[in-house]
Amino acid sequence: MKDQAFALIGINSDDLPRAKKAVAENKLNWRSFQNQPEGQKRAIADDWVIKGWPTIVVLDSEMKVRYRGHDGEEATKVAKDLVAALKK
Repeated sequence: MKDQAFALIGINSDDLPRAKKAVAENKLNWRSFQNQPEGQKRAIADDWVIKGWPTIVVLDSEMKVRYRGHDGEEATKVAKDLVAALKK
């Protein structure tokens, strides 16, 4: 969805060396944050009540949750529909 009104952000729970290796090997081109960076008391997964990995959350332009779950195909469909609606 390059050049679309869309942003993808990743949160990973792997240790930093493993996460960097995965980014390089898979040529991931989106921002990715450590779930609990060194020195932080709380993890992002705690704030978002993540129960399993991967959890996908799709937000609309008003920051309302439109999808939350583990189905990448369904999340992609919701995201594409939201982007299409913005073009109307």
